[in-house]
Amino acid sequence: MADAPAAFEDRADKSLLIVDDDRPFSTRLARAMEGRGYQVRVAESVTDGLAAIESEPPAFAVIDMRLGDGNGLDVIERLKSRRPDARGVILTGYGNIATAVTAVKMGAFDYLAKPADADEIHAALMAQPGERALPPENPMSADRVRWEHIQRVYELCGRNVSETARRLNMHRRTLQRILAKRAPR
Repeated sequence: MADAPAAFEDRADKSLLIVDDDRPFSTRLARAMEGRGYQVRVAESVTDGLAAIESEPPAFAVIDMRLGDGNGLDVIERLKSRRPDARGVILTGYGNIATAVTAVKMGAFDYLAKPADADEIHAALMAQPGERALPPENPMSADRVRWEHIQRVYELCGRNVSETARRLNMHRRTLQRILAKRAPR
């Protein structure tokens, strides 16, 4: 992890809002960020995230892009309107360049692909504008990213193989073979 600039490390207000509907992930991240000196609140939906921002806008936020009741970009947009100096990081397991550009335009300070760990998130929150975060030590392989995308579409299609294959423009038997295999590393 790169050394975080003192200007942000020494910031008096280290309030942090984590908005993520993956409870085990948000619980682990909250504990890890508390260990780094943040005062953490957790919300599991866009609605709860917006309510938390209205009641007390945090200095920092870590927001999942896709939530059960909407898009995390709505949360980052509200945060920036209520507290322009806040630093928000968007997390997603299914990122692309267009989404990253949109997130930054709406006020996100950075955009990280899941699985991001607490060190990466802390470094992103503390980075100077224009400073690039170090690449992860063990990034997901392209095969793993592809597999995770297929799994997500499969779940969103209600585990319907035919519908998933149609949406992915893939032959049904090819999809069945992929789904039968273990996740690549």
